[in-house]
Amino acid sequence: MNNWRRSTYSGEGDGDECVEIANSPTRVAVRDSKAPHRATLTFPSPAFSAFVEDLKRR
Repeated sequence: MNNWRRSTYSGEGDGDECVEIANSPTRVAVRDSKAPHRATLTFPSPAFSAFVEDLKRR
């Protein structure tokens, strides 16, 4: 996974106060945009999609 992207809602300035995500067919990886070389979290794609949908409903 090397196709990292930031949210368009990443904040003012240089937008480095957010997370970045990268997708594969089965997984979603998440990392801190301020420390991209540190550890990443990975989730099954369906679980990450459910998480995002729940956030949208709140």
